[in-house]
Amino acid sequence: MKFNCLILLVIVALLAGNASAQLAERLSGGSDSLVAMPSNYLTKVSAKANQLEEKLDKKSEKALNEMLDAEKRIQSKLSKIDSSKAKQIFTDGEQKYKNLKEKLTSKTKVFGQYIPSLDTLSTSLKFLQQNQELLSKTKEVKEKLDKALANVNGLEDKLQQAEQIKVFLKERKEYLQQQLQQLGFAKELKQINKQLYYYNQQLNEYKSLLKDHEKAERKAIELLSKTKFFQDFMRKNSMLASLFRMPGDPTDPSYTASLAGLQTRTQVNNLIQRQVASGGPGAQAQFRQNLQQGQSQLNELKEKLLKSPSFGNGGGGSDDIMAQGFKPNNQKTKSFLQRLEYGTNIQTQRATYFFPVTTDLGLSVGYKLNDKSVIGIGASYKMGFGRGWNNVEFTSEGAGLRSYVDWKLKGSIWISGGYEMNYRTTFKNFAQLQDMTAWQQSGLLGLSKVIDVKSKFFKKTKLQLLWDFLSYRQVPGTHPILFRIGYNMK
Repeated sequence: MKFNCLILLVIVALLAGNASAQLAERLSGGSDSLVAMPSNYLTKVSAKANQLEEKLDKKSEKALNEMLDAEKRIQSKLSKIDSSKAKQIFTDGEQKYKNLKEKLTSKTKVFGQYIPSLDTLSTSLKFLQQNQELLSKTKEVKEKLDKALANVNGLEDKLQQAEQIKVFLKERKEYLQQQLQQLGFAKELKQINKQLYYYNQQLNEYKSLLKDHEKAERKAIELLSKTKFFQDFMRKNSMLASLFRMPGDPTDPSYTASLAGLQTRTQVNNLIQRQVASGGPGAQAQFRQNLQQGQSQLNELKEKLLKSPSFGNGGGGSDDIMAQGFKPNNQKTKSFLQRLEYGTNIQTQRATYFFPVTTDLGLSVGYKLNDKSVIGIGASYKMGFGRGWNNVEFTSEGAGLRSYVDWKLKGSIWISGGYEMNYRTTFKNFAQLQDMTAWQQSGLLGLSKVIDVKSKFFKKTKLQLLWDFLSYRQVPGTHPILFRIGYNMK
């Protein structure tokens, strides 16, 4: 008897192991690459969600505080002109802000906007949570999964709160415009619209970052998306599925139950035919006219839905805040690192004879003040190639420190200026460069032509023609006209 029980237990274990293996094979498409991915995927998703949540929280709080401060300044200014009017306009202003903050801190979940990329991340984590056969058996990985899911849910809440804040600030802006537009507060209203516009653009920037998947995220999502098991799970458990009932398997009891009580197409057709027949000779024409009107109204509603910022990623919706009265700076919503551009340039000079020849190799980093202005600094190294064809050698012929300003003139043409310090003497060690009297000054002014290129490392080519207006007082003299070729990495 004991022997038979033992055999039975072995068979059950084998069947369970075989079922688990079949499940993993079905999920991974016959490859074990997905099984090795989740730990790294969880780390990346958790870090991204946590980082975006923190940034979003700070930006939202800052936007509310800036708006409230602006209202207080306007109220104070208006009180000196008409105290009764100021009291009338701002009587319940602070209370509205207080009510909003209480609403945001409540546990009530409010749907504000559907974001496909966030839905994919959230559903993929729920899928892994319910199918932990794909995960490593270590406690650490399961903790990472719980943390990632918590961070993504937290980010989702913050994004929905941010949408509520945006709507609230937009309503306050419109209210103040109605009340103050005839009272000489155009400058203050313009500043409010500017603050609200940049907050809205920052929200769109954060949403776009969700679509920018890193290698680990992209690979895991691609592998999951190829499996029918995940596709079925996505169709039934995603946020989109909770909003709109997706077509399901007719054999699925939950799907069949969801159709209970709904009329079939045959029943609807029979009902229409009976109504038209009982309506007399002109009933059919009237029915067609009503059908066309209904179709027209349906198309209008469809267009409004597609234009709404609460549909898709909210880019360019009719409800978005417009840049009224000012020209927006698209760089303002980007981080400091995102506004940096890195570059290199080459400038070759020839002496009186064929040799020596020196080549300036320069590196630079610029900061985009706005879409049309860049300031930056850089350094250069002058490399020598010897004194003749029979005496080719690499030598250090000098060094340089640079600063520059580029301003977009039109199209791909930029006005460029800069100030440089150049050490034009051969040196063998860096101690020689400390002699500041040996450095020469250069003041540069000219034009740059920027050409977009498709390369893995370099994104733009910059051709520069510069005039050194300080070259005439340098001893020994240098050529006043410089031609440089540069490459920008972003």
